[in-house]
Amino acid sequence: MIRIFSHYVSKTAFILLLLEILILLLSATLTSLIWLVDTSRIVHAGDIYLSALAFALVMVFSMSTLGMYQHRSREDIRNTLLRIMPSFALGFALLSLLIRVIPSLHFGRASLAIFALGAIGVLLARLAVFKSSESTLMEGRLILVGDGALARECMDLAASKIGFHQFTVVGCIHVPGEPCCVPASALLPAEPSLLAMAQRYDAQEIVVSVSDRRNGAFPVKQLLECALGGVRVIDAATFFERESCQIRIDSLQPSYLIYGGGFDQSFVRAASKRLFDLAASAAIFVAALPVMLATMLCIRLEDGGPVFYQQERVGRDGLPFNVLKFRSMRCDAEGDGKPTWASANDSRVTRVGHWIRKLRIDELPQMLNVFRGEMSFVGPRPERAYFVEQLKLQIPYYNIRHSIKPGITGLAQVRYHYAASVDDAVRKLQYDLYYVKNNSLFLDLLILLDTVQVVLFGKGSR
Repeated sequence: MIRIFSHYVSKTAFILLLLEILILLLSATLTSLIWLVDTSRIVHAGDIYLSALAFALVMVFSMSTLGMYQHRSREDIRNTLLRIMPSFALGFALLSLLIRVIPSLHFGRASLAIFALGAIGVLLARLAVFKSSESTLMEGRLILVGDGALARECMDLAASKIGFHQFTVVGCIHVPGEPCCVPASALLPAEPSLLAMAQRYDAQEIVVSVSDRRNGAFPVKQLLECALGGVRVIDAATFFERESCQIRIDSLQPSYLIYGGGFDQSFVRAASKRLFDLAASAAIFVAALPVMLATMLCIRLEDGGPVFYQQERVGRDGLPFNVLKFRSMRCDAEGDGKPTWASANDSRVTRVGHWIRKLRIDELPQMLNVFRGEMSFVGPRPERAYFVEQLKLQIPYYNIRHSIKPGITGLAQVRYHYAASVDDAVRKLQYDLYYVKNNSLFLDLLILLDTVQVVLFGKGSR
């Protein structure tokens, strides 16, 4: 894994992205040049290269919005082919619109050949990268120091095979005082030193997954020897942050948040985020205006009730504000005055509400909250004060999510389904903590792309 603006990105996925951009550029450039030579037409070279660049960027954008670079997108050739077809269809539509805006972009009669060659090139590139990523040469090998519950969670994460980056847990080292929670077969026989054990099993990394490091059995000197001997040593919190884009509460020490870096609240970050918020909100507001007007009409016609719904939520620094949404539930949804978690197939949701929640249209009026500065476009979702008071008592570090502005969309929204319980809130908080710690304009753009896919496929709605 590599870090780009504090966000962890798979090396394999990054190489795949660069390789596909190169393939798409070459496909467009070579096909255009062959067509021009064959027809003896005279076109400026700059226009050819600009058209090729536009083609490559539009195709990559289309594949990104349909999840082809997503964290869980390692697939077989059949699923890849099924994703490429709609991605290139979307790219063709977007490129056609772009050509109308910028007439200097053109491909002539070579358009179909460019798209066909590009699709074949992307398919072959993905086949090669997927096969190489499954090779043992690309696989990371690690040893866990500890055999308790935390070590078991690390093993489960390795077994889940999330994303392009693959790694194998060679085994666990027993630490006295830790209750054993891993299979006996996962325990490694004792060696004179951790460094000797890492060299014997060809492990490049040691993950410290011990809950209590204060007892005398914790091998501090041996871990230092490993670090000096060229074997990378990290703790479980860093491992979870890197591999799953979560800061796991059960493995979190306060010192990790204090000394772990991140939490950028500088003037440059604040200014760039505000500009991004305004630009993204304005563009989507203009593009979605016809949808919003149709939604207002449908809500009004269904039951004659109010179109908008205002609800008090907790914002930055715990300050309350009123969030604006399209009404998706009956007017008497909380007739008893007691806030209630939304559930799957909630009977309070209207027929129109079912669809606008599924497509996230009900969130669109929150653009006004962004313009007023109460929300960001990307950030932790704002929660109601009633639930916040409960969750602060039950979940450690919950209040950290209020150190930045809440968002219309966020990492938890694109990675996890709708929260409907305390357990769900814990899982979403782990994504929120990752975002608060590692937020950047780069991560905001990635979340925005993932949000498009969530809206298109209706993921995570209730």
